[in-house]
Amino acid sequence: MTNEELEKKLKQLNIEDLIWLIYIGIIIMSWYYNSLERKYYVYNDIKSKEKYRKIIQLIFSILIVVYIYFLKDAFDDYRNLKETDSYQKRRLVTLSFIGSLLIAISGFIFLYIALVDEDLNVELAFN
Repeated sequence: MTNEELEKKLKQLNIEDLIWLIYIGIIIMSWYYNSLERKYYVYNDIKSKEKYRKIIQLIFSILIVVYIYFLKDAFDDYRNLKETDSYQKRRLVTLSFIGSLLIAISGFIFLYIALVDEDLNVELAFN
């Protein structure tokens, strides 16, 4: 591994460390979201409903940014494939790109649902 490749990999790992912190924040927001949703359903608290709608919209907006980062990273790997790379590497990098694309698409769909469904009757899930 050249120095340039090593620097690029270390920078990528630093960004991924930041993404882990973002995921921890999303987990905390999700716990809060669940408590507000519970409060809305148990006590019919309309203010809680509005708060939990805004939080789920924020969560999916943040996730879209993360998903786009991984999609760009996977696309860069795909674009940098060489004819001399093994068949398995080309296949796995291609599958990684397709998977990242599908995750990004699902994030946009879930964000759309969170924005449009005022009652949030559709169960939203994210990974």
